[in-house]
Amino acid sequence: MRSEAPLQLVGGTGSPYTQKMVALLRYRRIPYSIQWGQPEAACDVMGVEKPRPIFMPTFFFKGDDGMVAECDSTPIIRRLEATYSGRSVLPEDPALAFIDYLIEDFADEWCTKYMFHYRWHFSEDADNAGTLLPLGMDVTMPPEFFQQFKRHISERQVGRLYVVGSNDTTAPVIDASYRRFLAAMESHLSNQKFMLGSRPGAGDFGLHGQLTQLVGFDPTSRAIAHEVSPRTVAWVDQIEDQSGLEPTGQDWTELEEQPESLRELLSEIGRVYAPAQLANAQALERGEKTWECEIDGAPWVQQTFPYQAKCLRWTNEQYQALSASDRALVDAAVEGTGIEAMLFAS
Repeated sequence: MRSEAPLQLVGGTGSPYTQKMVALLRYRRIPYSIQWGQPEAACDVMGVEKPRPIFMPTFFFKGDDGMVAECDSTPIIRRLEATYSGRSVLPEDPALAFIDYLIEDFADEWCTKYMFHYRWHFSEDADNAGTLLPLGMDVTMPPEFFQQFKRHISERQVGRLYVVGSNDTTAPVIDASYRRFLAAMESHLSNQKFMLGSRPGAGDFGLHGQLTQLVGFDPTSRAIAHEVSPRTVAWVDQIEDQSGLEPTGQDWTELEEQPESLRELLSEIGRVYAPAQLANAQALERGEKTWECEIDGAPWVQQTFPYQAKCLRWTNEQYQALSASDRALVDAAVEGTGIEAMLFAS
């Protein structure tokens, strides 16, 4: 049943996950009310307990004991599927739904490395972000406070580059991966409008969220996108509002009928994301605060994240929940990509 009151959320224009969810809400024609600002402040004003951790966007749902704040986009998408009928972003076919889940996870957890790296690794981009992110919260911000905010956010984020593994050693790896990803998108979008057919899945919105920043916000990554994949640049603009699309069940392309270009995207996932996920999970299991492995022929070191280990476990669980016939379809789709190692990790 569709609720009369619009969903409430708080986010930022420079937040890829905010852009992911706003585009999804538009496509699904779910009424929403967004405030541009800090979720922490909104929780304080509303008297709502803050999620831990808290980040953008934060949704406010009505619970049995009042409003509840949530901010993890992947489970929120599934919650919206259970609450609002029609225009689903989750394929009914289980094998196809698994591939969609894998693409969304890659977007949320690896493509964000592109975004964070290009935004803060280069001085021009860091100055651009430091200027626009505070103003995205409040364009009337007084000059003195604006300068303080710009300095604070710039120093904080540049100082956190190591967290996602961005440094002078890994910079060429990230750049090469981004360019291959764009080339795969250019090839795939020449065959079909969305990742898995003629209607968008959750994975499309995950990619869209990161690409709104890479294509529309950060100068260096924007220039690369225009050079490598003009189709992706146009796609980002189109998927921003797909409320006019009238999807049907036949708009999903069956997994065994997907164009070969899908394998190019899956191969990039296996090439860079799979080894990172496995190394992170192994480090967490050993109680290590950082992990190190080789990605695309270069050493990679970064902080260990419990959440990304959960992502790997959830991927395993999604795969194991498939029937034998659906697993066979997935196995055929990912064979030789490197993704296989993620499917049986403990």
